[in-house]
Amino acid sequence: MTRRLRIRHITRVSYAQPAASSHNEVRMTPLTLPGQTTLDARVTVSPTTPTWSYWDYWGTQVTGFDLMDPHGHLTITASSLVETSPPAPLPRPPAWSEVAERIAGSRLLEYATPTGRTTVPAKLVKKARKAAAGLDPHETALAVSALVADRVSYLPGATSVNTSPAQAWEQGAGVCQDITHLTIALLRGVGLPSRYVSGYLHPEREAELHRPVAGQSHAWIEYWAGEWCGHDPTNRVRADESHVVVARGRDYDDVTPHKGVYRGVAGGRPEVTVEFTRVA
Repeated sequence: MTRRLRIRHITRVSYAQPAASSHNEVRMTPLTLPGQTTLDARVTVSPTTPTWSYWDYWGTQVTGFDLMDPHGHLTITASSLVETSPPAPLPRPPAWSEVAERIAGSRLLEYATPTGRTTVPAKLVKKARKAAAGLDPHETALAVSALVADRVSYLPGATSVNTSPAQAWEQGAGVCQDITHLTIALLRGVGLPSRYVSGYLHPEREAELHRPVAGQSHAWIEYWAGEWCGHDPTNRVRADESHVVVARGRDYDDVTPHKGVYRGVAGGRPEVTVEFTRVA
């Protein structure tokens, strides 16, 4: 069923003391893709300042802005209206030899190589290879995702942005970022190119029309099996019309919703709220 979602993503930064200046970039604008059309999107900033937009190397729309006067707070409001539809049927799974050939001859190599956030001990890769033995790429993605989800329970606040995949595995708890990084690391370990997706997930699949619902940003994976296929390992489902893609990259560092530096006393603290309204 096609859905039309209005999304309001607000980031508020309160500084310990007024910042003399700040320089920021924001990745909060949903992409237009097969199965997803961004009908309207805007990013506003308080204190008011000019903004500019560009597309980064990974295909994400970035909004940049500078505040050159002292300011005690920063509020970023990203508003969008997005129409989504159910995913198309999965493509025929390619042979593993075809996957290896494509990795060697294209940019898929960037999604098949470990990064600092997607490096895990060899013993974990061995577990993933055992779970995927004899399976095709689609089956492998499901098996490895299940391996991670069975081990790492979703627990808000269990980890920080700097928690490694191995740490999340050992403690058996984490957030969607940890589960996504760990799944990507293991899929790359078994030879399946995978990338990190940042976006939104409407928390109520059968949400009442025009009723605002509190939510949050979300992360899931896309793996390459002839084409890119989305899967949400945290919720054990395919990425579908409840998922809204904003950015894709090798890991969280490529898709961070808000990056910024400021000149002033350390201690700035961000607060983030996300609100969804299903309008059709």
